[in-house]
Amino acid sequence: MALHTGLEIDPSMDQYTSLFESIVQDVADNGYSIKTNALPVELAQKLSARAQAISDTHFKAAGIGRSNELMLDTQIRSDEICWIVGDSELGASWLNWVEGLKQYVNRTLFLGLDEFESHFAHYSEGDFYQKHKDAFRGESNRILTLVAYLNEDWSEECGGELLVYPDDSDEVIAKVAPHFGTIVVFMSEEFPHEVLPAKCDRYSIATWFRRKSDKLS
Repeated sequence: MALHTGLEIDPSMDQYTSLFESIVQDVADNGYSIKTNALPVELAQKLSARAQAISDTHFKAAGIGRSNELMLDTQIRSDEICWIVGDSELGASWLNWVEGLKQYVNRTLFLGLDEFESHFAHYSEGDFYQKHKDAFRGESNRILTLVAYLNEDWSEECGGELLVYPDDSDEVIAKVAPHFGTIVVFMSEEFPHEVLPAKCDRYSIATWFRRKSDKLS
């Protein structure tokens, strides 16, 4: 796992200003944003190909919790992950795009985000992630969550939808199919969510934005 902070972004990121503004407006109004066909197509295609090419030795079973409290529990989640560290041109391109979003969010929502972490996630057939939160109130280890989907030709029969809930409720407020290029952004403390069992290989990137002063847990 690698935390990324203080990255310099390419001036070409200005082309995404309208997208970033739309995401920020959604988050300001509702706490979450769902955008289809939002990732740059060429970048998304390369990320999708990379995710599918990662060997089993680099993907690791995903755990619950952080640091010395990390544990595996396949009754809660059964996906596998591979951290993005930015040591390749493609990894750097992704981190540059995320940094652009982070800086725009900071300028407009004043969340004071300092750093972020990203990983590829792979759900094989039958894999799932039960309802959970990415952060808990009073333990602001994660402020904002971003999920990007990399699945070309995804069909309804493949399952694997993301369900988003309001806090302390079982009412589903959003059901998101993991179609290629779709991104979901939400306040980490406010929205429990789950991934329904996948019936096809399902690839995504999960990113969490933090403040440096926040305790990692």
